[in-house]
Amino acid sequence: MRSGMETGKKTIVLSPRATSKFTGKRIHLIGVGGCGMRALAQMLIGRGAAVSGSDMAGSAVLDRLAQGGATIHVGQKPDNIPKECDLVVYSAAIHDQNPELLAARQRGPEVIKYSQMLGRLMDEKVGIAVSGTHGKSTTTAMVAFVLNAADRDPSYIVGATVEQLGGPSGVGEGKHFVAEACEYDRSFLNYRPHYAAILNIEEDHLDCYPNIDAIIEAFRAFASQVKPEGVLVANGEDRNVAPAVRAASCEVQTFGQAEGCTWRGVNMTAERGRYRMDILFKGQKYCRLNVSLPGLHNVYNSLAAAALLHHAGVEGERISELLGRFAGTRRRMTLKVSLNGVTVVDDYAHHPTEIQVTLRAIRDYFQPRRLICVFQPHQHSRTRFLLNDFARSFGSADEVIVPDIYFVRDSAREKDHISSEDLVAQIRLRGGSAAYLKTFDDIVRHLQGALGPGDLVVTMGAGNIWEVADEIVRWLGTDR
Repeated sequence: MRSGMETGKKTIVLSPRATSKFTGKRIHLIGVGGCGMRALAQMLIGRGAAVSGSDMAGSAVLDRLAQGGATIHVGQKPDNIPKECDLVVYSAAIHDQNPELLAARQRGPEVIKYSQMLGRLMDEKVGIAVSGTHGKSTTTAMVAFVLNAADRDPSYIVGATVEQLGGPSGVGEGKHFVAEACEYDRSFLNYRPHYAAILNIEEDHLDCYPNIDAIIEAFRAFASQVKPEGVLVANGEDRNVAPAVRAASCEVQTFGQAEGCTWRGVNMTAERGRYRMDILFKGQKYCRLNVSLPGLHNVYNSLAAAALLHHAGVEGERISELLGRFAGTRRRMTLKVSLNGVTVVDDYAHHPTEIQVTLRAIRDYFQPRRLICVFQPHQHSRTRFLLNDFARSFGSADEVIVPDIYFVRDSAREKDHISSEDLVAQIRLRGGSAAYLKTFDDIVRHLQGALGPGDLVVTMGAGNIWEVADEIVRWLGTDR
């Protein structure tokens, strides 16, 4: 029975049955409101730890954690850390001068990063880790969903809410632990999984990597940490993945459409962007799969998920049946409403490749008369380093609206190097229709005057751009 599972109404907490080295430990989490950190809190509660945590602002998520047994503080100060504390965990968003982090280091309990804690939890189970520049959340959720539906009762942490699982995390009594393995700050080097996937490798997080070679080297180090008796599933068509997997001491199996891949998608057909295919394993038919999510990128996500599920012990027929039921994760092509002839979609895409494939999938699936993309750039450094790639990624959109860049992790000096107006200018230079509208209110007013029957608006980005989608949904639902 899973414990610590977030639902839309409350957090269900059951007494943990599985033994854990964290049972009875007093653990404080700094930045507990973040997606990964709150999932971590739920897992620790489920394993019998006494959990406390803090964040800068209150939220329904924090309320649910409190209902589930955690001691939650809004605002961050040294006194939030319990006097008797065994371990302090902090998220990647916490800066070195955070008052709680400083106090924790002075008082003497062990202090570790989120990714280090996640690695320790994974060591208690059969770890399944999903890495790659794109597709981690969706593929991780696919694996967790099928294992759960197949009564394997996994533990899992997904970097997005999965409605079919009740939230982003769960604590199960089964032997598997499924988690995303993110390359940011080389955090995935804290994991030593039995089974792992490398979905793709591209330039990203150039605020902590100097170039693509350094990124590939980090993935090489990750590949080397898959346990020798395990299996690494790797994209057989990605030129950057090939050098990364050479460091693996375990068996490497590839996936893709190309001949020579261990796991192949063949005999593919598509209807409105959703694909059907036969999956071959080592040249033999393994199963027939109707990929439930639109877009060719989800064919590759599904191939990787199927391979991992096979090694986790799920039969091919069950993988076909259950994976075909997967409905996706929140903020990945999420349909908000279709009303009065207008469709509103929200998506997390914040990298040029993600934008490109998502817009193409939206056009194929929804077939709108006009596709309007409201894109909020995430980080000034990412926007600057990948500016030309961003400018080329909106080809499937009829109109692009760009507010100010979402400021996170960058220095104040970085803000002086790039602006949303620079991105708009580059899109226009390539023949696209783009406009800079500084605030969300400006964008909402523009859309209210521009949207008509057959139009689709997608809000896109890793920041808070979803607020615009919510405002348009409210507006569409009123008598105008």
